[in-house]
Amino acid sequence: MIIYTKTGCPYCEGAKRHFTAQGIQFEEVNLSVHRERIQEIKQLTNNTMVPVIVDNGQVTVGFNGGG
Repeated sequence: MIIYTKTGCPYCEGAKRHFTAQGIQFEEVNLSVHRERIQEIKQLTNNTMVPVIVDNGQVTVGFNGGG
């Protein structure tokens, strides 16, 4: 699982807390740090909203348990 995030995003933090509490391992790609990877979520979603969660090829934009 990959979670694309940005620094200061409460929904990103909520997603990370949720998956960590569930014991689900994920790779975090912080787009505030790795700006060169923004193109990846543009290709997946035609947008730059975060979080973007990619799990076994399924793409989800956003997370309902924000900060």
